[in-house]
Amino acid sequence: MSNNAGIDLEVTGIDFLKSQNSHLHHTDAYHMESLVVRRGQAFQLQLSFNRELKAADKLVLCFGIGEKPMKIRWTLISLNPRREQDPSEWQISIIKNSGKECLLSVISSPRATVGRYTLNVKTGTNIYKPKNNAVYLLFNPWCEADVVFLADEAQRKEYVLNDTGYIYVGSAYNIYGRPWNFGQFEEFVLDACMYLLDKSKLKLSNRTDPVFVSRAMSALVNANDDRGVLLGNWSGNYSNGTSPTDWIGSVSILQKYYKTKKPVCYGQCWVFSGVLTTVMRCLGIPSRSVTNFSSAHDTEENLRVDIYLNELGEKLNSISLDSIWNFHVWNDVWMKRMDLPAGFDGWQAIDSTPQELSQGIFQCGPCPLKAIRDGDVYLPFDSKFLYAEVNADKVYWVVKNVNGKDKYIRISTETQGIGMNISTKAVGQNKREDITAQYKYPEGSREERKAMQKASSFIRPSGMVPRARFASTLPMGHMASEPRVLHEAVSKTGLQLEITNTEALYPGNPLELAITVKTSTPGSWTINLAGSCQLQSYTGKVEASLGYVKETIKLEGKSEMQVPLKIAADEYMKTLALVEDEVFILITAIAEVQGTDEKLTKETTMSFEYPPITVQMPETAKLNKDFSCAFIFKNKLNVPLDNCKLLVEGLGIFKKSVFDEGHVKPGRIIKSEIICTPTRLGEKKIIAKLISTQIKGISAEKAVTITE
Repeated sequence: MSNNAGIDLEVTGIDFLKSQNSHLHHTDAYHMESLVVRRGQAFQLQLSFNRELKAADKLVLCFGIGEKPMKIRWTLISLNPRREQDPSEWQISIIKNSGKECLLSVISSPRATVGRYTLNVKTGTNIYKPKNNAVYLLFNPWCEADVVFLADEAQRKEYVLNDTGYIYVGSAYNIYGRPWNFGQFEEFVLDACMYLLDKSKLKLSNRTDPVFVSRAMSALVNANDDRGVLLGNWSGNYSNGTSPTDWIGSVSILQKYYKTKKPVCYGQCWVFSGVLTTVMRCLGIPSRSVTNFSSAHDTEENLRVDIYLNELGEKLNSISLDSIWNFHVWNDVWMKRMDLPAGFDGWQAIDSTPQELSQGIFQCGPCPLKAIRDGDVYLPFDSKFLYAEVNADKVYWVVKNVNGKDKYIRISTETQGIGMNISTKAVGQNKREDITAQYKYPEGSREERKAMQKASSFIRPSGMVPRARFASTLPMGHMASEPRVLHEAVSKTGLQLEITNTEALYPGNPLELAITVKTSTPGSWTINLAGSCQLQSYTGKVEASLGYVKETIKLEGKSEMQVPLKIAADEYMKTLALVEDEVFILITAIAEVQGTDEKLTKETTMSFEYPPITVQMPETAKLNKDFSCAFIFKNKLNVPLDNCKLLVEGLGIFKKSVFDEGHVKPGRIIKSEIICTPTRLGEKKIIAKLISTQIKGISAEKAVTITE
């Protein structure tokens, strides 16, 4: 032993004990060579020396982050197992010291900066730099002292560890889940998130706080201002990029961005949200994609959206300054809000779709759901904007030509039509959960009125003046201001409108629609009815007017009449082929009762129906053993589908693949096969999507359980 005493202590190797540490830290799925751990939780390192470690030996582990790690800024953490307590709140201890090996336990601070650290070990004057010395430190929802702590294990599995899910789309009464691969553990995704953290220019001291990190990421997932991940495009022309409807997950987007460091083309709201969910889950912040149906995009934060119709009931694109999107997708992230008064912890809304500037750049949130629900719209961040998205009123105006001038006549105000069926994927189940109650109190309840009054006191009230681009043509007499909380007059006739489809809405078939007019009070009523059918994109933009019906009908007492509205396939198939977005069928009806002031509007959005894709594969498979998966589609429509492509992806099974199927005639069956090699255990999902010139959104998925 005495022979070794004079030899300087040197480290000869470090074992990061990756398999043991990553299992305990719930990071074993990350596709990384380096160690990935979560803050505030112990991980172990095995050091090998050239001789036995003695009590007198100097041993310091240095964890550095950023360009110039400094102790004074807590960006250089020097841990000495012989010193009792480190001021950085990190801890180190020797667990076992035997022969030339020493097992150490390190616990990072639950308030540590999140990011990529490098580890060097000092022994006296020697410094040992391991070959792969990166250690990635993430937020820790399993640690009670971390502000992102989430107590429920099933929720942690869903909101942090689930790498697949659904993003809900469609319209308020016709909701469907679009399968989405979040893929937060895939190759280069964590690297891309670290690149974004560095690019965010956040001070390292602010990278400890999920409020700053989530706000910065809401800005960086869009390309506006900062050459972030995705370039938004709602133009309908995606020829020099990928159409937003063609993505089936976040992985290829983040991988491409990390490789090129240039914005990826193109995104719309569900793509922005899907990528932001990936980034948040990857960094360890619990997150979910949230869809708001009938979402107000109100340009002036005045809690009102004006909709203009012509006398046929057709919506006029060109006039409105604000819009109602069929759906809008954003995100909720889970955290404590140490920057706010008590009571605002939990889910916070953030949004990376570039819509409005916030503090000079396109970012949105985090804003507590409780603040939105209670009308506390003075709280940061962007609470007024988010409150309006779920609570605005719809005001319908008819534009009539009177003596050569446009006259704007208010027909009705709908106080309950915006912010409906707010949806996210249920925890641990492949189904939709309605979370509207987390965003707003029941419509018409005492709490809702109280919240609305509170919010209205902070939001600039608006009189009932049409906010049209050309509204100056209106005679001044129509501009009387009214209070914000509007009360509907009691109906004399009990007039009601219902809009239905009488046949399935398959592309290539006529659209068989009907408007039912009902009255419920005694008397003879003559009703002028106008009803129109248009195609619109999900942002509410009218793509084509297809046809209308205009009739005067007579009803006695409690009675009803159904008025058919039929649109031939030729009227809309050209538009379907010309528009690169998925489109919806918008039916709007206006009814006016002669001899009274009663007017009513009703609008409904419907989706086309499509034949399914069938996925054929075994229910279980063995790790690293090949199996076959087949995708079958039969074109049951009356029209051929041009430029058909089948997109498929299975995380941990096979990389994203594209099959060009060309021209698929009516009745033709296409079958594509892929050989799968599972590399990870557990339930894995395969997603398939068929796109063509005419139709954009046929999706399917199937799960397979991988065992050893």
